[in-house]
Formats: sequence, C-alpha cells, structure tokens
Amino acid sequence: MDIDLTKLHNHGVEKLDISNTYSIPDSYYGTTGIKKLDNIQVDGYVYLSFADDDVTEEVDSIKCTIKGNMVLEDSISLELVEYPFSIEYDDKIEENCKKNENTLDIFSFLWENIVLEVPLQFTKVTNFSKFCGDGWKLVSENELTNNNNPFSELLDKMKEE
Repeated sequence: MDIDLTKLHNHGVEKLDISNTYSIPDSYYGTTGIKKLDNIQVDGYVYLSFADDDVTEEVDSIKCTIKGNMVLEDSISLELVEYPFSIEYDDKIEENCKKNENTLDIFSFLWENIVLEVPLQFTKVTNFSKFCGDGWKLVSENELTNNNNPFSELLDKMKEE
C-alpha cells in the first residue's frame, strides 16, 4: 500500500499522518515463522528532516509507534499463539520511499521493522510433564540445573578437584 507524499514534498503540510490499522499480506511471511499479522496499530507521521551531511537536502523521516500481535507456532507444543510486540521508530527512511513517484510503501516499511521482532523461539507452555515419550521427557531449564541434572555428581567431583 503506497502513501502519497506529494503534499509533504511540496511543503503543503509539515507532517503527514500515517496513523491507521494495517494488516500485512500473507505474501510477506515467507519462512519467518509468522502465521498471521493483522490489526497492526500505527500511530505516527512522516515528516521532512535534513540529511546528516547536507543541511540543504531534505529526506523523508518517520516518527511512529507500531503495536500489534503476531501469531506464531509455539516452539514446544506447535500450537498457534499470539506474541505481542511494540516498536518505537524515529529515523530517516530511504529504502521504502519512491522519490520519483512521491510515495511510501507502508507495508514494506512495517515489515522491515516487524520482522526484527520475531523471536527465534517462543513458548507459553508451563506444564512440561505432558511432553514425554519412551525414554525421554522435556524438562525446564530450572529443573535441569536444580535437581534433574544427570551430570550433577560429575560436576560436584570437578568442583572438589
């Protein structure tokens, strides 16, 4: 979805409001692990600022807050779970602006920032006892370090030496 920046570039407005609720199309998800990304709340605006090295050149900048829930697969149970995220952004944008068309591709901008928030692993499982099989069971990090570590005797011997 492109946002028209013509009024901003012609100095018709000082800032252009981009506050809205967006849904990222499924085609963006790829292999990220995201299963659904709807109702992304964006509160902010696009404005012009000076380039770092040239005070005569104006560049597009965005100041916004991006909030929402992404639906991911739980790393343990493989059930779909919601993972909340919140992003504060205040910087120049150049990659998603099409200067010759005076537009901003808002989906690409949002996607670039949201994909950085995807966790490598995420679980809401608290009861690990139901995850077991023949000769194996899933234990929490706390259980492993405190009482179920099969190497605890070996570690104790190493500490004595």
